[in-house]
Amino acid sequence: MSIFEIGMLVCFGAAWPASIAKSYRSRSTEGKSILFLFILFVGYIFGILNKVFYRYDYVIFLYILNSAMVFTDIMLYFRNRHIERTSKRA
Repeated sequence: MSIFEIGMLVCFGAAWPASIAKSYRSRSTEGKSILFLFILFVGYIFGILNKVFYRYDYVIFLYILNSAMVFTDIMLYFRNRHIERTSKRA
């Protein structure tokens, strides 16, 4: 277990609640990149797989938590895109 890996995941993870809250409140995809979110999500999945197959330790829970927050932001992106599309039709 590396203190630097923990620090990185904590710092990255600290930003996601604010991003999720902004996505939820704004009901807009403005300023969001779905490609960026998918790349981050895949990166966290690779981190989880690395922990499972090569170096299992408790840091895996930070990877899981961060990937869950990114996944939440991805789902909000699609919700917001749907809201934007339906409001343009009305």
